Amino acid sequence: MKCHYEVLGVKRDAAEEELKRAYRRLALRWHPDKNLENAEEAAEQFKLIQAAYDVLSDPQERAWYDNHREALLKGGVDGDYQDDSLDLLRYFTVSCYSGYGDDEKGFFTVYRQVFEKIAKEEMEYMIQEDTEEFPMFGYSQSDYDTVVHPFYAYWQSFCTQKNFAWKEEYDTRQASNRWEKRAMEKENKKTRDKARKERNELVRQLVAFIRKRDKRVQAHRKLLEEQNAEKTRKAEEFRRQQKLKQAKLAEQYKEQSWITMSDLERELQEMEAQYEKEFGDGSVDEDELEEQETKGIEDKLNDETEEAKFVDGLYCPACDKLLKTEKAMKNHEKSKKHREMVALLRQQLEEEEGKFPVALDDANGIHTKEEEETEDMPKQKLSKKQRKKQKTMM
Repeated sequence: MKCHYEVLGVKRDAAEEELKRAYRRLALRWHPDKNLENAEEAAEQFKLIQAAYDVLSDPQERAWYDNHREALLKGGVDGDYQDDSLDLLRYFTVSCYSGYGDDEKGFFTVYRQVFEKIAKEEMEYMIQEDTEEFPMFGYSQSDYDTVVHPFYAYWQSFCTQKNFAWKEEYDTRQASNRWEKRAMEKENKKTRDKARKERNELVRQLVAFIRKRDKRVQAHRKLLEEQNAEKTRKAEEFRRQQKLKQAKLAEQYKEQSWITMSDLERELQEMEAQYEKEFGDGSVDEDELEEQETKGIEDKLNDETEEAKFVDGLYCPACDKLLKTEKAMKNHEKSKKHREMVALLRQQLEEEEGKFPVALDDANGIHTKEEEETEDMPKQKLSKKQRKKQKTMM
């Protein structure tokens, strides 16, 4: 049987208008009435053209034909189909090749031809627009990154384009109704999916078998191991150098600290020597000592004189406050705060009188103006803040 698309001379994805134009052109060319001298051959060819167009012009017929095209071309769908696909099982053994060279029986030549054949079979089930490039196996000296790795990356996840329509058990064209047709289609789909899965697994297993024995893969794996070992060695060396560097820095810091302390001690000694040179060794003779004592007494007398001035002036000892004018002094003495402070001071004096046998008033012989004013004042109860201040003053 000849392919309907080839009979009409169109692509498998040709549109309906393109099919019509091809059919008309070929029908005029091979019509028996226009080929009287070769009527028998023209009639046979015209018959094929008519049959091809009848199938492809009907959407349902065309869909069924597309799904069963390979089976029809290779014997039909009635059980007499002969699958001429490459038998992959015979390549699951080391006896199928001899050595790892590029000669005719070598490992790389044998398996390169195997995958070229598989790719060719797959392309028969692909329309031209969907045609993809299949990575090839390459040669013994092929580059790993550009040939070997792309090959295994693709074929390890291989998915066949074959539809396995010849594996179907039922001819849906023989269904008596649509329910029976759907049931047939469902069973046929299960059969096709099972066959497709088996094909994918078979190819992937063959790829794994080959990869395990591929010298290029083994060499690349060894190279990676050496690179990883070198990286590990460099990392260890880097860590060791870092530790040595840190230890050296610590030692330098320790030495620098000792040097700093030595410099500090030396500077202190130099300062002491300079001080002794300018001011002597720090000893004082009797004349200087007597002069310092005399000066100290005079300073003390001056301080007492200043204090007396404060007492005679506008100074409130109870509040520890110096006022500018007599009027301000009188107003201050009338203030509540002043009276509280006078009472507090008086209470402190009374407590101190209880500790000493001699009355402070008699010893000093002085009665301040504030004391006279507060003699007749009742003793006020101190607040918490005043009691705290009293304890602080004591």
